[in-house]
Amino acid sequence: MKRFVSLIALAAMMQHLLLAAAVARPARCVVIGNGAPAYKGACDFSAEVGGSFSIAPIGKGAFGGATSISVSIISPGVAEVRGLTRDGINSRWGEAKRSKADPACWIGSDFKICVY
Repeated sequence: MKRFVSLIALAAMMQHLLLAAAVARPARCVVIGNGAPAYKGACDFSAEVGGSFSIAPIGKGAFGGATSISVSIISPGVAEVRGLTRDGINSRWGEAKRSKADPACWIGSDFKICVY
């Protein structure tokens, strides 16, 4: 019985951790790149496993056409970045490296994403 109670408690804690990671929270984003106007403003930040995250603008249309951006860690300090448009097109922005000068920023060949 004691083991059963421990398993239930462990399952409840894991569920709480997984749900907490999936909840978006407000942040300040700066998205610059690809000739689009810079986005500087409020965004929803959703943390994912392993340091990956996604962002979505709050109160403004999009990040240069993308309604959400995902930054997926592929190795320490390196991420694959994609943008999702209103039409459901998932476009590859490319590889980005974490900035050493400002660790809140990820820099690609023609874009920069910062989340504070």
